[in-house]
Amino acid sequence: MNELDELRGTSLPELVRIMARLRDPEAGCAWDREQTFETIAPYTLEEAYEVADAIDRRDMAALKDELGDLQLQVVYHARIAEEAGTFTLDDVIVGICDKMIRRHPHVFGNAAESPGWEALKAEERGGHDDKSALAGVALALPALKRAEKIQRRAARVGFDWPDASGPRAKIDEELAEIEAAGTADERIAEVGDLLFSVVNYARHLGIDPEAALRDATARFERRFRKVEDMAEKPLSGLNIDRLEALWQKAKAAS
Repeated sequence: MNELDELRGTSLPELVRIMARLRDPEAGCAWDREQTFETIAPYTLEEAYEVADAIDRRDMAALKDELGDLQLQVVYHARIAEEAGTFTLDDVIVGICDKMIRRHPHVFGNAAESPGWEALKAEERGGHDDKSALAGVALALPALKRAEKIQRRAARVGFDWPDASGPRAKIDEELAEIEAAGTADERIAEVGDLLFSVVNYARHLGIDPEAALRDATARFERRFRKVEDMAEKPLSGLNIDRLEALWQKAKAAS
C-alpha cells in the first residue's frame, strides 16, 4: 500500500492526517501552510451556509458532500491551534462531549426535566467577565439572525413589548424618521432602526425573519427569471408599465 492509499480512509483520524500533511512545513501545500484562523474563517461560514442550502433543497448527496467540507473546517482550525500549542482536535471533541452531557441533565443525570437550553447556556456564562444578558451573541451571525437573538435575550429579562402592536407601531415611526432624515448618515441609521423593528415585529408574530427573507429572495429570483423568459427583448428596453405587467403575470404563475 502506497502513501496515498494510506491517507484515504473513512474515519476522522485519516482526515486529521491529511490536514497535517497539507500543513507540513516542508512537504505540504504552500497555500494551506499560509492559512490562519482569520483567513479560513470566511470559508467556515461559507461551508455552513452551503450545508443549510443543501438542506433547503433536500439534496442528500449535496448535504453529504457539504458536511464533509464543514468537517474539514473544524479539522483545519484545530490543526492551526495544535501547531500554536493552544488546543487539539481531541480537546475540541472532549469539550463538546462534556457540554452535551452537561446540557442534558434530564438524559445523563438525575434531573426530572431539562431546565432549558438557554438557561443552561446562561449558567455557563456565569463565570465570564461579561455579565450582560446579551453576552455571547456572536458578532459573525447574519445581521437579521443576530438582531433576533439580541432581542430574545433582552426579552428574557423583561425588556420587550407585551404584544406585536408595539413593534408594529415602531415600524411606522422609523419610516417617518427615515423621511425626516437630513443626511446620508442619518438615513443609514434610521434604515437600520427600521430593519431592527421589522425583525422585532416578525419575532412577535412567531416568524423567523432570516428564513422569511430567504424565502422572499427566492420568490423574487424565481419570478424575475420568469419575467426574463416572457420578455420579448432585454428588460432594460422595457418601460415600467410593461415590466409591471410581466411581473404580475410571473407572480400569478408562481
